[in-house]
Amino acid sequence: MRKRIGLVGGSGLYALPGLTVEEERTLETPFGVPSDAFVLGEISGVPVAFLARHGRGHRLLPSEVPYRANVWGFRKLGCSYLVSSTACGSMKLEYRPTDIVLPDQLLDLTKGRASTFFGEGCVAHVSFSHPVSRYLAEALARSAAETGAVAHRGGTYLCMEGPQFSTLAESLLYRSWGVDVIGMTNATEAKLCREAEIDYATMCLVTDYDCWHEEEAPVSVEAVLAVLRKNAETADRVLGRAVASLDPERPPDCDGAMRHAVLTAPEAIPPAARERLAVLMERYWR
Repeated sequence: MRKRIGLVGGSGLYALPGLTVEEERTLETPFGVPSDAFVLGEISGVPVAFLARHGRGHRLLPSEVPYRANVWGFRKLGCSYLVSSTACGSMKLEYRPTDIVLPDQLLDLTKGRASTFFGEGCVAHVSFSHPVSRYLAEALARSAAETGAVAHRGGTYLCMEGPQFSTLAESLLYRSWGVDVIGMTNATEAKLCREAEIDYATMCLVTDYDCWHEEEAPVSVEAVLAVLRKNAETADRVLGRAVASLDPERPPDCDGAMRHAVLTAPEAIPPAARERLAVLMERYWR
């Protein structure tokens, strides 16, 4: 199978101008229909698969995004790496709107989302202490520097449920925890990528200061939209340059993460679960 770099476009990034499109592919998955068709093509000669997380036209709430179908689709298409772009709020004064933040840790406060491929007869627990790929983060950091973007390396991304923005009490609490940026999508994606043995990194594009900043208006859709276009242009430049430096054939650092993660006895795994998980686990269940 041809190996590709997976790319997820967040709010404001529904296409990549630098992508030479070869085809659009609609997939059916055991976990439902992905957010949109996968756009397959090349950036600087590197094969990629691009997906608009919220669907083109921004049709899906963060809680409605079919994360399992999306990540399963990337794995099916031969992706061992997934780079996400995402709009975020800044929890630090020095992280300004239009800046890039490349977090290396995640804090998940979502509620009730399906954030695992397992269950229904097959139990697995995978190591997740370091959720972000250093290889991908370093490529993004280099690319940001080369394109003149302001980028901050490291930090914690807090994933809230949404779709409402934070209350002031919540925003101040998160600040007291030392959180760097806040969003509504990345933790769910990253957990599923680890189960799919796909290395993951996210490029967070700051749109606002949430609502903690005393001299800035609380975040609103109007304020976010004012910054999204510039952020989308930055994302296209940075992603394009980063992808050009990546090798889709390089084994991901999380390769083998699921080798010993399943606790269920092989003979106890139902046929339906084996079929549902075949794309992810076939190499271990032969």
